[in-house]
Amino acid sequence: MLARDIDEVLAAAAADLETLRGRSIYMTGGTGFIGATMLEIIVAANARLGLGARVVALSRDPQKFAERLPHLAAAPGITLVQGDVRVAAVEGRYDIVIAGAADASAQLNRDNPLGMIDTIVEGTRRTLELARDSGAKRMLLMSSGAVYGRFPPGVSLIEETATSAPDCLDPYYAYAEAKRMAELLCALSAARDGIEIPVARIFTLVGPLLPLDAHFAIGNFLRDALNGGPVRVGGDGTAVRSYLHSVDLCVWMFALLARGCSGRAYNVGSDQAVSIKTLAETVAAAAPRPCGVTIAGRADASNPINHYAPDILRARSELGLKVTIPLDEAISRTMAWHLGQRA
Repeated sequence: MLARDIDEVLAAAAADLETLRGRSIYMTGGTGFIGATMLEIIVAANARLGLGARVVALSRDPQKFAERLPHLAAAPGITLVQGDVRVAAVEGRYDIVIAGAADASAQLNRDNPLGMIDTIVEGTRRTLELARDSGAKRMLLMSSGAVYGRFPPGVSLIEETATSAPDCLDPYYAYAEAKRMAELLCALSAARDGIEIPVARIFTLVGPLLPLDAHFAIGNFLRDALNGGPVRVGGDGTAVRSYLHSVDLCVWMFALLARGCSGRAYNVGSDQAVSIKTLAETVAAAAPRPCGVTIAGRADASNPINHYAPDILRARSELGLKVTIPLDEAISRTMAWHLGQRA
C-alpha cells in the first residue's frame, strides 16, 4: 500500500486496532486482496504502535504469496501456514478469527461451481470448528453483496434487510448461494458456541493489491489504461457499480471486527454508484496518457439496468463509518501505486 494510505488507516482506525493489542489471530483468506490489505495494516500497527498482534494466516501456497509480497511474509508477528481451508487443522489458541477464504473467481464459478461451493461452505464449517476449539471469542465473516441476488425493480442501493435472493436453480449463483450458507453456519455456531460473529457483506472494491487480470472490471480498466488504452468495456456499459477504496475498506473491516454486532450483517462498500461506462471514462481520463474507451455491447432499453451497490446506513448509524475517498481519487491513487511498481 502507499505510505499515505497506511497513515490514514492507522489514524482513522486507531481505537479499533487497539482491540488487537497482544492478541493471537487466525486468518483464512489472508493472501487474497482483502486479507493481504488487512495484513499490511496489522504489520504497520505492530511496527509503529507496538501492537504486538500475532497472525497465523492460512494459505494454499505460502511460497507464492512470499514471492508476491515478501515484506508481509517476512514481517514479525506474521506466520504463513500451508493448508486447505476445508480440512486445515491449525493448532493453537486464538483470541480472534478472520474468515475470508473464498476464491471469488468468475472462471471457477463457471468451470467448477461445486469446488467453489465446497471451499466456501466446508471451509466456513471447518473455520468455525477451529474457532470453537481454539477458544476464540470473536470471528469476522467476510461475506458478499452477492447474497442479495439480482436487485428488485426500482432498487439501486440494497439494504441489509432486503429479502431478495439469488435464483437457487441458476448455476451462475453458486458463489452467492455458498455465501448465504456460510452466513447461516455462522448464525448457528454463534447460537451454539457463543462466539460473537459480525458479518461483512462486501461489495466491489479498488486499491493497490486488486488484480488487474481477473474478473474485476475496474482492475481490467486500470490495466488497459496503464498499457496505453483504449479502455475496453465488454458489455454495454449500463450496469451500475460502486467502488470502496482500500483505505476505507480497512477502516471498515477493523471497525466490524472490533465493534460489529454479533449475528448482524453490515454492507461494506461505497454508496457512490456510477455506470460502467462512466467508470471506464474516469479511468481513461486518469491514465498517464489519457486514452479512449471502447464499448463492445449495445444498450437495450428493454433490459433493466443491473445495479450492484449498497445502502450503508447501518454502517454509518451504528459504527460511525463513512466513505472518505471518492471514486476519482481512489482511481488516481491506485493508478499511482501501479506506476510506482513499474518504475
